[in-house]
Amino acid sequence: MSQNNQRESARQNRKNRIRKRIFGTEERPRLSVFRSAKHIYAQLVVDSTGSTIIAASTLSPEIRTEVNELDKSDAAKKVGQLIGKKAQEKNIRRVVFDRNGFLYHGRVKALAEGARESGLEF
Repeated sequence: MSQNNQRESARQNRKNRIRKRIFGTEERPRLSVFRSAKHIYAQLVVDSTGSTIIAASTLSPEIRTEVNELDKSDAAKKVGQLIGKKAQEKNIRRVVFDRNGFLYHGRVKALAEGARESGLEF
């Protein structure tokens, strides 16, 4: 097994372990984070209906031009602030944070801090 397959397999195991305990509801949706090599994505999910309420990423038109000049961690923080702002507009204050198997470090942590700064509680 190659190193990338081992790394992805370990992430999937962490993800499954986390998802056993985390569940998004209407009152408290799940803030799911996905990190790729270039971009970071965040979405608010209601697991009871299986629907995504709000989504934001470094590819979102609202922040795409700003993010191009920033490094990845600062871009992740902007995405967190954007999803927090969108959630506030829909009167969502409390969420459950799902790091999706990624370590709470670097870009994932920056996104969480940006979301907290914009008013989300988790």
